[in-house]
Amino acid sequence: MAPATGRRLYRTINFVAGLAIFFFGYDQGMMGGVNTSPDYVEVMKLGYSTYEGPSQGYVATITHPTRQGGIVSIYYLGTLVGCLMGGVLGDRLGRIKSMFIGGLWVLLGATLQCSAQNISWMLCARIINGIGTGILNAIVPVWSAEVATHTSRGAFIAMEFTLNIFGVVVAYWLEFGLGFVGDGRSQVRWRFPIAFQIIPVLAFMACLRLMPESPRWLVKAGRLDEAKQVLGMLRSEDGNLEDKKVVSEYTDIVEVVDLEHAHASRNTYWAMFWGIGSGDLHVARRVQLSIWLQIFQEWVGIAAITVYAPTIFAEAGYDARKSQWLSGLNDVTYMLATLMAVVTIDRWGRRVGLWWGAVGQGISLILAGAFARLLKDNPAKASQYGGAAAFFVFLYTAIFGATWLTIPWVYPTETFPLEVRAKGNAWGVVGWSIGNGWLTLLNPVMFSSIGENTLHIFGAVNFLTIPIVYAFYPETANRTLEEMDLLFASDSPFVWEEEKHFKKLKEAQVAKHEQERSMHESHAVSKA
Repeated sequence: MAPATGRRLYRTINFVAGLAIFFFGYDQGMMGGVNTSPDYVEVMKLGYSTYEGPSQGYVATITHPTRQGGIVSIYYLGTLVGCLMGGVLGDRLGRIKSMFIGGLWVLLGATLQCSAQNISWMLCARIINGIGTGILNAIVPVWSAEVATHTSRGAFIAMEFTLNIFGVVVAYWLEFGLGFVGDGRSQVRWRFPIAFQIIPVLAFMACLRLMPESPRWLVKAGRLDEAKQVLGMLRSEDGNLEDKKVVSEYTDIVEVVDLEHAHASRNTYWAMFWGIGSGDLHVARRVQLSIWLQIFQEWVGIAAITVYAPTIFAEAGYDARKSQWLSGLNDVTYMLATLMAVVTIDRWGRRVGLWWGAVGQGISLILAGAFARLLKDNPAKASQYGGAAAFFVFLYTAIFGATWLTIPWVYPTETFPLEVRAKGNAWGVVGWSIGNGWLTLLNPVMFSSIGENTLHIFGAVNFLTIPIVYAFYPETANRTLEEMDLLFASDSPFVWEEEKHFKKLKEAQVAKHEQERSMHESHAVSKA
């Protein structure tokens, strides 16, 4: 149990969870540099390398892009399996033990990856690493949401995603620097970056032993005294168990857990997906919202920009090294933009963030595609049109970092009943895995067939998400996790009906509590 209390404990948990999220970002960003390493390309038989002079060193040429894409995308098969495992483990064993198990899978996968001698070895290692990442993705955000207050829950997780993109930045610049080692053909150029991910994971696992378990999971497991003790440490600076905030939140959690136990038949993934036995909790609706929000996160264009940005920079007339610098600078901008999410995600709410993000991203993608077309048609004006295209790439990345990066990860951690919260978040990771794996394979085909028009398609998807969010995604900001069951109690899936029904149920709940309090006070007076 951590010795800290109050805000100090909050910051400690935020940092520890951030180590896992940092690893997650680093692990995703790492393969970009690995894929361009000449030695890796030759060992995996993806192509060949040629010497381009002392300034460039050896440069890899890919002759088997499908094989290369398969190595990258099979990771998401692992995350798909891992998140489903994590959902079961998280609800049965608790958040802390499940995260430790996820860390063990990652360590095994990373060790096998950095020592891989052929493509079969690498594919197996990528799946194992993906399983560990999937477990962590399913549990870490849930743990963060369950220890945070309802007014800071979004910012709490958004801050961790700043570290997520910091992981991408570290991976990029580490691999950029290793490209200058020798003539660029060294094994260190790809084996060391893969091995480096072991460091934050080991630190995360070491810190977990000192971290408190989720008080909500403890109540669910029947460990009520421990739950109240943890709540006291989290909500009070001196660990006072009788603090009003502690007593109120503890009472709400216990009431909701008692209510949810009556619906235990819905606890399997199958039952959740089809809504079997969930009654007015409408778990199936929450599953669909979580899956599709994560799929939309990929289809609003981030995967396309990641793939196409270096091409835009290169076509703008920048040499290979300068294009690499611009890509790295874009990642830094991305990371800094996530800080805006920390400030706005709870203040403005999830819906507003998704709306303005979609508008800004859609405009940026359409204009980036337009200028990329003009760049191809007017090579004499490469500096003007290329500079404009690069600007909109930077703008898109910044807006995504401030909005759509974080919100689809926060939403599934908030919306599910405690009984199935880890499994519920796992459904969100299923959507993320599908979206990522799908586009990892589809993006190269799209860019090969229709070029910069791919950006126009993703730009249009952004505008399509606006009415979908308006109609089906209710606001979760500044509501307690226990209020979510009231929010989704309406038989109608439309937001305006859900809000109307929520207001009615909330008023009834408040009236009931007031009546119970009055009766308790009257009883105390009569005894006196």
